[in-house]
Amino acid sequence: MPVDRLPVDLGGRSYDILVGAGALDRLGEELAPLWRGGPVFCIADERVWGLYGAAVQTALRPTGSCSGLTFRSGEPSKTWATAGRLLRDLAAEGMARDGLVLSLGGGVAGDLAGFVAASYARGVDFVQLPTTLLAQVDSSVGGKTGVNLPEGKNLVGAFHQPRLVVCDPLTLGSLPRREIRCGLAEALKHGFIADGMYLAQVQSLSEHALSADPAALGEIVAGSCRIKAAVVKADEREAGLRATLNFGHTIGHAIEKVGGYRRYRHGEAVAIGMVGAAMVGARMGVCDGSVVDHVRAAMGRVGLPTAAPGLDADELLQAISHDKKTERGRVRWVLPIDVGKVTVTPEVPQRTVVRVLRELVG
Repeated sequence: MPVDRLPVDLGGRSYDILVGAGALDRLGEELAPLWRGGPVFCIADERVWGLYGAAVQTALRPTGSCSGLTFRSGEPSKTWATAGRLLRDLAAEGMARDGLVLSLGGGVAGDLAGFVAASYARGVDFVQLPTTLLAQVDSSVGGKTGVNLPEGKNLVGAFHQPRLVVCDPLTLGSLPRREIRCGLAEALKHGFIADGMYLAQVQSLSEHALSADPAALGEIVAGSCRIKAAVVKADEREAGLRATLNFGHTIGHAIEKVGGYRRYRHGEAVAIGMVGAAMVGARMGVCDGSVVDHVRAAMGRVGLPTAAPGLDADELLQAISHDKKTERGRVRWVLPIDVGKVTVTPEVPQRTVVRVLRELVG
């Protein structure tokens, strides 16, 4: 499979996304012109380091050595405490301003390592090596980094663009189907907010993707990365258009928090959140009921949940009120107008949100 090179055009902060089977093997040659000669550290959870750490070190041999720094797997590790420990590890190991941080793994590793890289010495270079579908299609691109607080997800963070993103579909072969479904949720999101044709493509490739077919996964990753790169180019720091990428995330982040970051994975929570956002839109007359049906059917087709039975609607409402996207006490909602088109508005009556939440947890 050829390796595609997709540019993210941000002037002096521009970088490439490599997508294709075997892309990880090219890491050393791709980093050679970017590396400034300092120490190289790879941050990964313990499981992913065991799977791919040796491959990263082998790929880097033409450039230099790489040391691994690990943390316990899972969203509960994406905390201020874990970031602090990793920052102290870097200091103890002699990290310098000309050094390089590699993030190896899923969205937790990317957010955490990116935040560490943004914080150490007021910012050192870092590279994203995503090994989950969700991270390859979404979180590895765009420079959002952060950690969670008990009060909410990603409440502490920074925009810190990577120097390179390497998406190798061969690293997705070790994923359980549940994780691939989570990635498909974000890919479907990109279709719903920006491109109905891409949405149809994801749906047609989903069966092959769930079987970890590298060609199908590569097509999905490349399509999502093109959409996200265009959005990030137009609005790097989420002043306007980039907010549309949060479709499904307002309710989704609340579901994750209330579920203790264990009951639902991020992609599952976002899938439910997209259904909920469509329901809010339909109740407000922003879209008609057919859009709700379309969103619900798209999620169900790939085996994603479309409701959150058993969660408490009042707890979800409280979690939404602490969402980091709240401005002047009002939550910015991303609501669908039609397939491929959304709008962002803070003008959503609380009674409408409450009704939808109660229906979702029903």
